[in-house]
Amino acid sequence: MNTDRYWPLGLFAVAGFVLVAGTLALSWVLGQRHAERATSVPFESGVPPTGSARLRFFAEFYLFAMLAVVFDLESVYLFAWAVAVRDLGWAGFAVAALFVGVLLAALAYLWRAGALHLEISGHTPAPAEPERQVRHAAARR
Repeated sequence: MNTDRYWPLGLFAVAGFVLVAGTLALSWVLGQRHAERATSVPFESGVPPTGSARLRFFAEFYLFAMLAVVFDLESVYLFAWAVAVRDLGWAGFAVAALFVGVLLAALAYLWRAGALHLEISGHTPAPAEPERQVRHAAARR
């Protein structure tokens, strides 16, 4: 096995480790040490805190945020496709159209399942499916 090719990689790793360790050590040596009462108080834009930072959120907020991140990542793929659209030709367009179709189907499914329904004032159940509402209305008559 020829190891002569890998010494720059090892040197780069060692240099990175030394740089990070040196920065941390220098910060520890030169850093300020003070323990005033206000040191441990959270501070945001010059406004003192008004309440506890430990707030409870509904699980729907986390679901909504996760869905937002997933769909934002999908837009990154579409931007990369837009950069290479001329090189990809019609085959690339077809694949991107299929990709967008799958995204729209997923969005329609999430909308229909009630995952995009966000109620801030309290916990509300997801809306019932339209077919079920029609069946219940017909059964009541």
